[in-house]
Parts: sequence; C-alpha cells; structure tokens
Amino acid sequence: MKSITMLRALAFAALIAPLAIPSAARARPAVEVAFVLDTTGSMSGLIEGAKRKIWSIATAIVDSNPGADIRMGLVAYRDIGDDYVTRNVELTPDIQDLYARLLELQARGGGDWPESVNEALDVAVNKLRWSKDGDTRRIVFLVGDAPPHMDYAQDTKYPTTLSVARQKDIIVNAVQAGAARDTERVWHEIADGGRGRYIPIPQDGGQIVVIETPYDQDIIILQNRINGTVIPYGPAPLQKRTEEQTRQLSKVAAAAPAAASDMASYINKRARTSSEAVTGGGDLVSDVMAGRQKLDQVKDEELPDNLRALPAEQRTAKIEAEMNQRKALNEKLATLVKQRDAYLFAQRDKQPKQASSFDREVEATLKAQLKR
Repeated sequence: MKSITMLRALAFAALIAPLAIPSAARARPAVEVAFVLDTTGSMSGLIEGAKRKIWSIATAIVDSNPGADIRMGLVAYRDIGDDYVTRNVELTPDIQDLYARLLELQARGGGDWPESVNEALDVAVNKLRWSKDGDTRRIVFLVGDAPPHMDYAQDTKYPTTLSVARQKDIIVNAVQAGAARDTERVWHEIADGGRGRYIPIPQDGGQIVVIETPYDQDIIILQNRINGTVIPYGPAPLQKRTEEQTRQLSKVAAAAPAAASDMASYINKRARTSSEAVTGGGDLVSDVMAGRQKLDQVKDEELPDNLRALPAEQRTAKIEAEMNQRKALNEKLATLVKQRDAYLFAQRDKQPKQASSFDREVEATLKAQLKR
C-alpha cells in the first residue's frame, strides 16, 4: 500500500513539475490598461459596443505579450449632480469580473455639456493601484465626447494630472467620440501631454464588426467542459465568485456567441502560462498546476465540501484527474482557437474599408504602444 501511495505521489509531482516554476523565474513583465469612460447618455452606442468587444481587446494584449501578466481597470465618469461622478474597477487580472462590471454600466445622466473629466483622470492616474515595476507597460484610454469642467475649484486639472502620469510612466490616449471642436482641442492637449494618441471615432463608437465563425460553438462547448474541472477553494466569498465565473460563459453564449468565443479564446491563450480556466484565482486545480499552491497546505475549511470529505490520497487523485482532463481539453481548444484566429483574420481582410471604430483603434494603439 505504501509503495502504491509513493508511486502516485511521484506521478503527481511529475505532472506538475514542469509548471512549478521557481518564484524568481516566474516574475514576468506586466501590462496594465485602464479605460476612463464617459457614461453619460450620449455615450450609449459606444458603451454597448465596448461590452461586445472587451474580450477581443484583452486578446489583442495577449497576442502582443503572450507571457505578460495582464491587469485591466475602469473608471466610469459622469458629472456632479448625476448618480455618481466616478465609479471605478481597480486594475485586476480578473477580466471576467471587469467584464461583469462593464455589463452593468448604463449610459445615463449628463445635462450641461462639460463633464467631470478632470476628476476621472485624477482617479485613473492617482487612485488606481498601478504597479511600480520598471518592466510594466501602463496605458490609459480616456474615452468621451465632452470637454472637462474647468470651473470646479476642487478638481485637480488635467495638465497637473498628466505631469504625474509622465512621472509614473503612464501613457494617456484620448479617444474622442463625435466631432465637437471644444472637445477636440482638449483631447489633443491630453494626448500630447500624456505622450499618447489622439483618436477620433464616430459618436456611436463606429461600426463594431462582430464576426461569428464555424468554430465558436465547439470552442464554447470545450471551454464549458474545462470549467467543469474547476475546484473552487479559499474563503466562502471567493468560492462563490469562482462558481459564478464558471457559469458566466454559458450565460454570455446564450446572448452573444461571438463574445463567449472571444472569452474562451482569451482564457485559453492565458492558460498556456497561467493554467487558468477562470480569471482572478480561486481555482485549486489551476493553482496546483501552476505551482502557486500545494494541496496539503490548504486548510480543510477552505476546501469545497465534496473535496473536504475525501481522505488525503483521494484528494490527490481527484486533483490529478482534473489536471489531466484540463490539459487534454486545453490542447484541443488551442487547436480550435488557432483555426478561429485564422478564419477571423481572413474575414477581416475581406471587409470593406471602414471608418475608424473604438475596438479597432484601441487594438491598433495597444499593438503599437506595447512594442515600445
């Protein structure tokens, strides 16, 4: 019996050994991207487009920087007198949570023409928790159609904020929805002061092209099977969040198959370095595969009930089985994702030349700025 247990332990160690990278070697460069988004009533078309394309934007970052840690954040803003002035999502590797928060945004409010742009930029540059590591790329996209209120005495004005951004090595891009001349002047100043790009797009964000592919349904099915290998662990709220994220793909697929396929493609590409099935942690299988956690060091109370009920040897066997299953499914999924990428590239090549749009301009800007 002891020899069988020993053999199982050795096999388990061999399975995870290639993924258990020493901490010094595991440190990777990071990419941090924050969107500062006007959510007043006039921005409804662009916001709905952003909801559909956030996963393809995240995937563009992965394609340009396959080994990087990726964190994204959001500062939604309106104006004094609206439901809120700013509402933010901290920079996070949990893109599924960011996506869920983005889906909750509705374009409302606004009245007078200027908005609280100054406060929103100040929050993005000075309140979000940017990493201080020298290898990190830090990029902001200000997206709006109206100029800032310059008459709010309590605000830090944008020239001061941009000076801090330069000190922190944060690039600030200015995306103008619509063609208002007063906004154009300020957005040019913000892009110049932020060492970024001035990006004019139509008021509604431009024509967001959503291409469905012959591979989408199979990709969604495979990702759902991968999600079935997730074992939530940790404090109860984290377990609940992880469970909800395993169900998110199915909900998105019912409403927007292309977006669900985008999500699965992003997670699969990240899985090559992170072993993730969902973003943001909380999955025991992922953490053991990547060497971030050891099963015997997890407290019993932080295990799900079905795993906690098993003796130690059976717990190991369960994790081993899920790891093997996930590895095989991810290999199949990677083949489909590669075929889907080729199909999308060919279809986009056939599309007629179009005016600029939010997603295409952001993706092109990221590709250029992440090469620096």
